[in-house]
Formats: sequence, structure tokens, C-alpha cells
Amino acid sequence: MAEPVDVPIRDESIRLGQFLKLANLIESGAEAKGVIADGLVDVNGDEELRRGRQLRDGDVVSVGAVSARVVTNAP
Repeated sequence: MAEPVDVPIRDESIRLGQFLKLANLIESGAEAKGVIADGLVDVNGDEELRRGRQLRDGDVVSVGAVSARVVTNAP
């Protein structure tokens, strides 16, 4: 698997569904709901079925072979 792409967020946390769109891993909220419900999304290597899961700095989200890492600008 390729190295995850760093995706900066403005706040301390972000919901999984929002992050999938921000990181361009999916195209819409409806698509996010579908890929999560189908078990196609991993967070830190574990399958995640909750669209509202709060992600924090350093969390790695994967959809298939594509991964993105949450990066905050917080000190």
C-alpha cells in the first residue's frame, strides 16, 4: 500500500464522512454513506462502520488501496 497522503483539517477533529469528501476519497455524502456501510473504509487498519466517527490528528483512513492521514494545524 502506498504512503498515506496528509490532509490538513482546521479543527481538532473531523467526522469520517466529512473527511472522506475533504480528502477526495469519495465524491459525495451519499457515496460516503454507502462505502462505510459496505465495510470498505478502514481507520487505522480497522474496519469502520460509523460515518460520524471522530477522527483526530494522525488517524489514517483507507478506502481500497488509497489512504489519507488526518493532520491538524493545532500546536
